[in-house]
Amino acid sequence: MKRYRVTLEAHERNDLEKLVSRGKALARRLTHARILLLADESPEAPADARQRDDSIAKALGVNLRTVERLRERFVERGLTEALDPLPSKRTYQRKLDGKGEAQLVALACSAPPEGYARWTMRLLADAMVELEYIDSISHETVSQVLKKTRSSLG
Repeated sequence: MKRYRVTLEAHERNDLEKLVSRGKALARRLTHARILLLADESPEAPADARQRDDSIAKALGVNLRTVERLRERFVERGLTEALDPLPSKRTYQRKLDGKGEAQLVALACSAPPEGYARWTMRLLADAMVELEYIDSISHETVSQVLKKTRSSLG
C-alpha cells in the first residue's frame, strides 16, 4: 500500500494540464507535472490515466525513487513545492576574503609575466599561489572573483 497518495483537486489538475500542454517550462517542472497527473488518485481523475509508480517511471524515463519522492513532497509540502526543485542545502566556504580579492585584482591589473601578452585565469591562479597569497586556488575561482569586479582587464 502506498504511503503517500496524490489526490489533485480540480483546479490543481487543470493547472497541471495547462502547464504540460503549453510545454513552456523547465523540463524538470514539466516532468514533475506529468508524474503528478499520472499518479493522481482522486475520483475526478480519469481512471485510465492512473498508473503504478513503476510504470510512471518507465513511461517518463525517470527513476522509481523520483516518483516516490515527488509523491511525498506533494503530500507534505503542496503542489508548488512539488513542481520546483528543492533549494540546495550545501554551503560553500569562500576561498578568498576581501583582502585576497583585492590582491587578485591588483595582480590582474599589473603587467603580465614576461613572455605573455596578458594574464590568463590559470596564470593568475598560479601567481596567487607562488606569491603565497593563498595555499591553492583554481582558475575557475579566479574567474568568478574577477567576474564580480567592475574592472576592465583589456
